[in-house]
Amino acid sequence: MESITHPTLDWTTYRNIMNGKLTTTAETRHGINPATGQENPTVPVSTKEDVEQAMKAAKEASKVWATTPYTERQKALLAYADALEAESQAFSDMLAREQGKPMQFAKMELDLSVQWLRGIAELELPVQKIEDDNSDRTIIVRYTPLGVAVGIVPWNYPILLAVGKIAPAVVTGNAIIIKPSPFTPYGGLKLIELAQSFFPPGVVQALSGDDNLGPWLTSHPTPAKISFTGSTFTGKKVMESASKTLKRVTLELGGKDPAIVCEDVNIDEVAPQIAQLAFLNSGQICIALKRIFVHEKIFDEFKAALIKATNRLKVGEANEPDVFLGPIQNKMQYERVKGFYEEVRAEKYNVVAGGETPTGPGYFLTPTIVDRPPLDSRLVVEEPFGPIVPLLSYSSYDEAVDLANNTLYGLGASIWSGSVERANELATRIEAGNVWVNTHFELDPRAPFGGHKESGIGTEWGVGGLVSYCNSQTLFLKKSKM
Repeated sequence: MESITHPTLDWTTYRNIMNGKLTTTAETRHGINPATGQENPTVPVSTKEDVEQAMKAAKEASKVWATTPYTERQKALLAYADALEAESQAFSDMLAREQGKPMQFAKMELDLSVQWLRGIAELELPVQKIEDDNSDRTIIVRYTPLGVAVGIVPWNYPILLAVGKIAPAVVTGNAIIIKPSPFTPYGGLKLIELAQSFFPPGVVQALSGDDNLGPWLTSHPTPAKISFTGSTFTGKKVMESASKTLKRVTLELGGKDPAIVCEDVNIDEVAPQIAQLAFLNSGQICIALKRIFVHEKIFDEFKAALIKATNRLKVGEANEPDVFLGPIQNKMQYERVKGFYEEVRAEKYNVVAGGETPTGPGYFLTPTIVDRPPLDSRLVVEEPFGPIVPLLSYSSYDEAVDLANNTLYGLGASIWSGSVERANELATRIEAGNVWVNTHFELDPRAPFGGHKESGIGTEWGVGGLVSYCNSQTLFLKKSKM
């Protein structure tokens, strides 16, 4: 084992981080650069014994960390944010290599990650006095750390979504074990390695592994909380596993986000925004626009503008100039998304933009728009998590709201209108955890983020996100002797 004493990172080797030490394993594996197919460096494949050691260290560390003053935990988090900012270019370079996203968006993810650490560090955990005017007692509600948490991070935003779990866990006094996605383990491991200079050993750990690791972590009796971001299918398995020991869960799952475009929009301004918000990160975002509903009065004109804007979006490798869409992140997801393209062709739906599967290395797909496929088609109902969207029409606002809400998901939605009053009113009728007016995908570390229906349980970030890592405790305190 190698001790870590300073935040200088070596970007050639990748290790687990357990109890403040860099550790490796007998078995290793490697990720793939999805733009080139080239192998990335080797990473550990954790064993059950690694899980046991990490859990033991986390349990011991959480006891001491819970007694550290809140202000000191905030200072540690802010110092961590400064160190991440100093290393942001190296993190961006690796993020582009392992995730495939264009460099401009890799840098944006790092900027947001630093912002999230700082924003969450500045939140205050509430203490509420229920009663204090009674001469004999005071009733106080406070929040105490759960103990040990596990954060399971996906491959689409592996740095931002990791810090979004680390920050609220540690600032509220918990220890956390991060499991990066096996498809994007590199930045996550370095993120936790960097943290060792700011938190006591065992408070922030990371384990890299294969498909066995997640179930080992979620079924282990030590953690009191699982924070999972990923598919609804896997989220249900996480919840089932966690239920056996009554772990708390926060599940941020899939989405089928609608955009309702009203007939009074400025088409030339709105269409390019809709195109970018549908195809950002190659559509691999839980809150990307995945159903576009346009008023029938402007449908043809809006469609033409949307096609034009989509065809301008460049597909390519991360470091090529002006690239907007990188590859699909991994082969499994690439094959799944290709299945949607193949079904659209087989059913002879009207493809008005894209539709091609480029040849050559890398998991690239062109951004694709399908004109009014059936409302019960797989493309309209399911989440492709790739750059293909249905363009649909409606005739009344009541119909638009009904269509938008007709889904098992409820993560995000947006209303686009020249009338702010109308848009704001329609926004209140949407069944989703996050609704935007004349924009989409704007997030804030001070605001809770979560979904309705099968898009998840609980919220992350904001004060509610802090509270989700805590037990609620009501104190009935006496003012006088017996």
